[in-house]
Amino acid sequence: MIPGNTRGQGGIIVRYGDTDAAHVLSVYADLRCPYCKRMELGLGAVMERAADEGRFAIDHHFATFIDDAAGGSGSMEALAALGAAADEGQKPFMHYLRALYADQPSEDVDAFSDRATLLRLAGEVQELHTDAFRQKVMERTYLPWAAQVSAAFQASGVRSTPTVLFDGTPLSVLSGEGYAVTPEAFLAEAAPR
Repeated sequence: MIPGNTRGQGGIIVRYGDTDAAHVLSVYADLRCPYCKRMELGLGAVMERAADEGRFAIDHHFATFIDDAAGGSGSMEALAALGAAADEGQKPFMHYLRALYADQPSEDVDAFSDRATLLRLAGEVQELHTDAFRQKVMERTYLPWAAQVSAAFQASGVRSTPTVLFDGTPLSVLSGEGYAVTPEAFLAEAAPR
């Protein structure tokens, strides 16, 4: 089973934006990564708006290495739930992604492994108030897909999260202090050369 709004072999990339976009922002992240949360809270809405304006499409690549590093299965479980959200559409996927980061537990707490927690956070996204979404989360429909996505990340050569590339060129999304750069600085970098 492969969720909707995905691309690549086995649907390992979740696309937000135009399928035929001239430019692509590739975002590599782990749903339990605190630095990914800082990037998302600072720049997530900026990226979404830029994609809506047609500046680029966003290809999401997800890792689950914090499950191994800190213990647990929250990155994998949350990713499987995100797959169910992608089935509902691009906007529900993005809004659920934001909700997960907004309520991200500390790295040593495996709260995302609890499906009730994942469904509670989905309650903030109107389009996810469906029986189909709830059933896919409860039955872990996309857990095998999440494992494929994680394996693709491991094979990608990317070694840390967040990593963001614009048409293959790395961008600085975090400052030296580890917080998101300003929207202005990000948009200046995420532009065709």
